Amino acid sequence: MKPKKSNFDTLNKRIRWYRKIHRLTGFYLFAFLLIVAITGILLGWKKNSFGIISADNHVGTTVSTNQWLPVFELNEIANQQLKLHTNHAISTALDRIDISPDKGQIKFIYKNNYYAIQLDGANGNLLLVEYRLADLLENIHDGSILDKILQTNTNFFKLTFTSITGLAIVLFSFTGFWLYYGPKKVKQNNSI
Repeated sequence: MKPKKSNFDTLNKRIRWYRKIHRLTGFYLFAFLLIVAITGILLGWKKNSFGIISADNHVGTTVSTNQWLPVFELNEIANQQLKLHTNHAISTALDRIDISPDKGQIKFIYKNNYYAIQLDGANGNLLLVEYRLADLLENIHDGSILDKILQTNTNFFKLTFTSITGLAIVLFSFTGFWLYYGPKKVKQNNSI
């Protein structure tokens, strides 16, 4: 017994509707999804980028932290090195301090730029001035680059960007499934 013609018409209309949604969403969100894809690939490779995306940690002279200089003194040295190697007017506001006793080094990561200074914890010698490309890529990847540029404290752009791109991927998955499965179902019903 053949299925009713109205079932075929309903299925065909649904497939056309999904195709239209898929096409329009893809057209309008192409740039967003391309940004997320490219930065995601680069972030996935950051540890294997030979120091291009994420710099290697350097090793200090001693892992014994009781022989290290005080953190406030190391911070002053890091700020001086940052200004010396970049721009005298650069902000020295800290985002965080990463202490790696097992490597004998301390890293000062700055908030308002993408720089970090690695110092030997024991003597304060400069190990590396790092431009943190991975942090920049992460900010582009999640849309928070606009919050940073416009100095918003609300994460408005990050939340908007991640919500739009996340929902678009869910929508693409759903409509893409129906664009694959729907014609198979129509073909199967026509052969009955």
